[in-house]
This record gives sequence, C-alpha cells and structure tokens, in this order.
Amino acid sequence: QCRRKHTHTHTHTVRQIRFFKKPTHLFTIKPFTHGGGLSVCMDRSCGRKPDLILGPVCEYEAAAVVRLASHWDIPVISAGALATGFSNKNAEYSHLTRIAPSYVKMAETFTAVFEHFTWRSALLVYEDDKEERNCYFTLEGVYHLMADFNIKTYAVSQEDRLDTDDILQNIHDTEVVIMCMGADKIREIMLAAHRRRLTNGNYIFFNVELFNASSYGNGSWKRGDKYDNDARQAFASLNIVTLLRTVKPDFENFSVEMKKAVEKAGFLDCKDCGSVNMFVEGFHDAMLLYAIALHEAMKNGYSKNNGSEITSRMWNRTFEGIAGQVSMDVNGDRNGDFSLMAMTNVEAGTYEVVANYFGKNETFQLLPAFNADHFTLRGRHKTHTEIPDKSCGLGVSALTGVIVGAVLGTAMLIAFYFFRKNYRITIERRTHSEECDTGKHRQLREDSIRSHFSAA
Repeated sequence: QCRRKHTHTHTHTVRQIRFFKKPTHLFTIKPFTHGGGLSVCMDRSCGRKPDLILGPVCEYEAAAVVRLASHWDIPVISAGALATGFSNKNAEYSHLTRIAPSYVKMAETFTAVFEHFTWRSALLVYEDDKEERNCYFTLEGVYHLMADFNIKTYAVSQEDRLDTDDILQNIHDTEVVIMCMGADKIREIMLAAHRRRLTNGNYIFFNVELFNASSYGNGSWKRGDKYDNDARQAFASLNIVTLLRTVKPDFENFSVEMKKAVEKAGFLDCKDCGSVNMFVEGFHDAMLLYAIALHEAMKNGYSKNNGSEITSRMWNRTFEGIAGQVSMDVNGDRNGDFSLMAMTNVEAGTYEVVANYFGKNETFQLLPAFNADHFTLRGRHKTHTEIPDKSCGLGVSALTGVIVGAVLGTAMLIAFYFFRKNYRITIERRTHSEECDTGKHRQLREDSIRSHFSAA
C-alpha cells in the first residue's frame, strides 16, 4: 500500500533471487521505498539506466515514473498502479505491465454479480484521504465499468466525523451499497444500518477488501465491546469481494520464507507484514514474468535493452505464478480472479466463500455454501428481468388487462360488423321478395280485370 508519511529511502543490493521452477537468472536489485519515485528514477538515468523498473505501486508516483520509463524504453512491472487511467497504454503508459488485477478487473466481478441477480442501482461509499486516494481509485473502477447502471457516489472525509445518518439517507432509492473504507468505519455504518432496520434484506451491502490489510475493511465485526452482538447481526448482511486465494505448497513455503525475511529485516513499523498480500506475491510473479520474456527476447536475437520487445512478450500470455496460474491480457493487465464472501453462520459470525469470478473466462461460479435467499432483495424493491421493459410504465397486471381488453374489444367489433352485414343482406332479400310478390299480385289483378272486360 501507499503510505506518503514514509519518505525515507532504503538502498540494498540483493545478490541472488531464488525462484520456484523457473529459468535461472541473476539479477541485481536496488530497492527504493516510499516516496521520491520520480527523483530516484531521474538520478538513476544520469548513470546506467536500469533494465527494468519494479513499481511504484502508488498511483501518483507511478504515473510520473511510467511516463519517463516509457520514453526511455524501459519496461515497468508494478503490483500497483491499479487505477483506471493506467489502462490506456497507447502512449505515455506504453511500457507498463500490471501484474496485479486492476480496479477495473475487480469491477467486472460486480458487473457479473449485478447481472446474475438483476440489480440495477448502487451507492458507492468510499473514504477519501485526498492524498493517495486508495479507496477513491478502487471504486472509480466500479463507477467507470458500470456506467449502464444507476450509480451514485458518496465520499467520506478521513478528517471529519462519520455522518452515518447522511450516508443512510442516500441509500433509500438504491438496491446495493458498495463500500471501501477502514474496518472501524465499516462497522459503524453497519451498526447504524442495523438500528434503522435496513439490514433485513431490503438492501444488499458489500465491502471491498483486496489487499488483506488493516487500512481496508476486513469484515471483522468483533471488538470486545457492548455492540458486538448487534455488529454480528448487522454483518450478516455485509458481503465481501476479495481476491481469490489459491493454496499451493509453493505458496505456503514462500509465505514462510517471506515472514522470516521480514522478521530478520526488522520492519517493526510494518503493520500488515504478518501475511503475504497481493503486492508481495505480485512482485515475485513480476520477476518470473520478466525472466520469461527476457529469455524469449534474447533467444530471438533481441538485446536486453529492447524494452518494447520485452514488454510485448510479457503481454497476452499465461504462466504459473507462486500462488497459481497468472493470465495477462492483450493490454498488459492481469486478468483477475475474485471471491464473493458472505456470513454463512450468523451465530458464530463466520464467513465463507460462496461464489468465485474468473476474469479470463468471464464466468461466475456459485459454490455449495451459496444461499440465494441471502442475495434476494425484499420489501419495496421491484424484481428486474433481463428482458427490457416495454410496458411504458404499466405494471404487469395492468398491461395484461389492457391487452385482454383490446382483444375482446376487437372481437366484439368484428362480430358486430359481420352481424350488421348479414342483417342487411337478410333485409335486402326480404324486401326484394316482397317487391316480387307485390308485382306478381298486381299482374294477376290486371290480367283478371282484362279477362272480365273481354268477357263483357
């Protein structure tokens, strides 16, 4: 994660890097951490330019570094730079490869979920620190990708008091609430929603937790205070979208080694170093990907300084990473696999993965723990369907009545038309018959009169 408050720079030379089951290459790495990414890049350019830049992960620092690197023909692989703006690789970000799924890739999960459950509206609630803006960029991906849905946004200031009343006032004309903020604020909002009886199925709540880190709401309801019981019940309505975790022996070994390395390095201020998050995993896979692309390029006669060629060979390919298969799309962005978690045991307050979304195939997979009732909206919300509404605002019963009435009216008009036509024909025939009879009778009378006169 990006933490602007750390401005010191560490420089170490790593003489050997060990990979699992991949081509062996010896790299010399000079890490520069926390701040000054652009100035460090400029300083390095005065001497020998690097063959590869790993990172930065922070959006604002990454933007400047990637622009320069693209101009200098240096590949950049980052486990960050996840904002929507980096998706445009045509010019200034042409050499950027994102080894971690971007926020737009995460938003594909929400699109799949919304389409599956036929939801149409959402409120995006995010904490905005006006500096690194992690949550802003996270939900920006959702807002960008789901433009066809009815989406509203609500920003929560990091400095101001959390106004839960105002937040909940804004959800009344929506179906889904998607949140990104610290765990304490998530809990506060869910408790307020529970007190207002908004957690009884009238709304669906989501929390985005991608990085397994404390600065993001981690779905934890327990604090050891008097509100724990209410929080547990409130969190029964809170679902979590997170990265899909694959358990492999290699990854377990890697995690153990990383924890030992962190302890040995003495990073006492590293709050989230107890677990291997997607950044650590991503940079490991970044070196694997670069080694594969470099090996191919040099085998085909290209120099290791040909950044464009090496970059292109990292895109649109699949390889085996430390935690599982890694799929890169044609734009140099990793296809994301995400999990949907829900509280499956309300008494214990425990969560399980109930569905998975696989970005490469764009498939949404329901798992045995999935409960359809949990995701069914109740109360005032209308049930949406995949078929566009062409009823001009009429309800189903009203529309049916109009159609039936129109059919009956048409049938009556047709029946009246044929009845009137048959009646007219009958009258005309009867009139004609009477006229014929009258003519014959008159003719008989005239013949009779003539015969009487002749006899006389």
